[in-house]
Amino acid sequence: MVLNATFWKNKSVFITGHTGFKGSWMALCLSSMGAKVSGYSLAPPTDPSLFEVAKVENFLFHSEIADIRDIEKLKSSIGTQKPEIIIHMAAQPLVRDSYKDPIETYSTNVMGTANILEAIRLKGDSVRVFLNITTDKVYENKEWVWPYRENERLGGLDPYSNSKACSELVTHSYENSFFKKEDISKHRLSIATARAGNVIGGGDFANDRLIPDLIRSISLNQSLKIRNPNSIRPWQHVLEPINGYLLLIESMYDSDGIYNGAWNFGPNTNETVPVIEIVHKLQKIIEVCQNSDPSFQLNIPRYEIDNGDHPHEANFLKLDISKAKNQLNWFPKWNIDHALLKILEWTNAYLNGTDIQNICLNQIEEYSRLTTV
Repeated sequence: MVLNATFWKNKSVFITGHTGFKGSWMALCLSSMGAKVSGYSLAPPTDPSLFEVAKVENFLFHSEIADIRDIEKLKSSIGTQKPEIIIHMAAQPLVRDSYKDPIETYSTNVMGTANILEAIRLKGDSVRVFLNITTDKVYENKEWVWPYRENERLGGLDPYSNSKACSELVTHSYENSFFKKEDISKHRLSIATARAGNVIGGGDFANDRLIPDLIRSISLNQSLKIRNPNSIRPWQHVLEPINGYLLLIESMYDSDGIYNGAWNFGPNTNETVPVIEIVHKLQKIIEVCQNSDPSFQLNIPRYEIDNGDHPHEANFLKLDISKAKNQLNWFPKWNIDHALLKILEWTNAYLNGTDIQNICLNQIEEYSRLTTV
């Protein structure tokens, strides 16, 4: 199964968190297929930001800068835009920031989810699909070697992971209280949650994420301190889970609720590698690019191991994607080496002053040739 671009033509799609890294890529992907995209979000979380350097706002039908915790504005926006599809991506997305401000994290990630579901309940008669984008970290991590399946116990030790697990529970509660699957002929709303791994891609300027930190260290000619070199994560290019999310939404639309529930989108098992291997892969790819492309500006990154005390983060995490493979026929397309190459191409273009909007659209087109009809 591949994406049906015709399905998205003129579909009214409402994205929360559209100014973020992942939300910006989502907005560009949807707009490239002809969807009418509305966004509701705080201002871009970083400076610079993908939203601004790629001029994402130019592709939007409507963009509203507002807080997901402001339920009156949220109700008004949904009532006015009358979306058919809502993709909830607004969040406080960083583990280390959640230790610094847990209340901000819980209020955004938990009450923000409750607010949008309440807004749908009160003002969302037009909405046919609600997809809550959470994280691979919602699982109660037992540090075992097996990938986590969608029916594993939710948990999360740190405030971020725990708040996203709570967001899933809120979604499940609203579905069972107000939008039961057996009553879908009346309310017409399908609801699901989607869990992705460590999403990487061009335009991520966040702090305390491996790839952006590496890119910054290269730009500043500084050695990067690696906190958890042996931690294993399900790395994947941002276009991979976005493709999965959109494929899931197509399936949910007019499906009588059979696709409701939780879904994992991650890399194949052999692509789940330690932090230090990502660093070494990046070094090798940069060396190849330097030798083959005279315009390539990036230097090989230097690093050192930081053995200091740090807040708890999971050491071992893999996702079982059998459900998406078997029921959606969704499969990862880009391996980790190709994903890193795309990031380096994006970054080199950015440093060279190239039109970033075109770079994003070209990468989307390249990926879409594998996944869209």
